[in-house]
Amino acid sequence: MTMPTNAPTDSEACTFTDFSDGDPSSEYPKTGSEADGIEAEVWKALYEVEDPEMPVSIVDLGLIYDIDVADSRCDVAMTLTYTGCPAREMLLNDVKCAAETVPEVDEATVELRYTPEWNVSMVTEEGRDSLRDFGLSV
Repeated sequence: MTMPTNAPTDSEACTFTDFSDGDPSSEYPKTGSEADGIEAEVWKALYEVEDPEMPVSIVDLGLIYDIDVADSRCDVAMTLTYTGCPAREMLLNDVKCAAETVPEVDEATVELRYTPEWNVSMVTEEGRDSLRDFGLSV
């Protein structure tokens, strides 16, 4: 196959961003393993929230991006496996309610984020095992 004469050379071709160094998704999944106190209790409560389509914790799926606890308020940043997830509102409510089950938390808010974009590499090993048990190949 011959290249057209007006085809860009390797140095002129479009490039892609290489995220091998500093990839924002490399810090995920977050599991709360280093949390303590009230924040650890919130993580524990969120482990009880499962994806509505498969028996896997949303924490093990890598959907929780951050938890911030200050005074009696808890802010949770999370994502979804699919931006058009039909269970979006149910999951957001489940996360809010789970965080508020911690006695020291009076109010919880949930922020939905889509960056970094969720991908299967964000699933914990426990989550992968659960997905395999469910019949998915990961």
